[in-house]
Amino acid sequence: MCGMILLFLSPSNGLVANFLGIFNLKMPDVIGNPNAFATLYVWSDVWQHVGWNSIIYLAALSAIDPTYYEAATMDGASRLQQMIKIDLPLLVPTMMIMLILAVGQLLNIGFEKVLLLQNPLNLSGSEIISTYVYKVGLKSFQYSYSTAINLFQTVINLVILVTVNFISRRLTKTGLF
Repeated sequence: MCGMILLFLSPSNGLVANFLGIFNLKMPDVIGNPNAFATLYVWSDVWQHVGWNSIIYLAALSAIDPTYYEAATMDGASRLQQMIKIDLPLLVPTMMIMLILAVGQLLNIGFEKVLLLQNPLNLSGSEIISTYVYKVGLKSFQYSYSTAINLFQTVINLVILVTVNFISRRLTKTGLF
């Protein structure tokens, strides 16, 4: 993923820079801009996960009994009404499981992607807990301090995960545990 981002957005010889060069336009340094790093990360994460999530939602949609649609059609329901009254309610358990899994990764955002895209220019906008722990623990040899930070992050993540799972169980009767 990082290689593709660098291939597309490199200001000197990336695909976007070459395309803009045809029109005599200059490519802004998106990778080196600390203000653009969060946007770059979010869009690349959406791009990275849309395929897998689509497969899961398509599998959930294909598991819906076709007789529901036949009955709705006979009752005169439009396709939009079928989506609202059949698809969405039957997809709620899948959506809740996907939400819980996403929240479980909330504080563990992609260490590898951030570390590979970090450079001295965007460091102020790209430093996250995981890269800080890496630098403190492995580069500065402060193992106990980095372990304490990681343990604190794990405890907070666990509390958030259990809370979201509890709320999901209360509202939709669906949860991981």
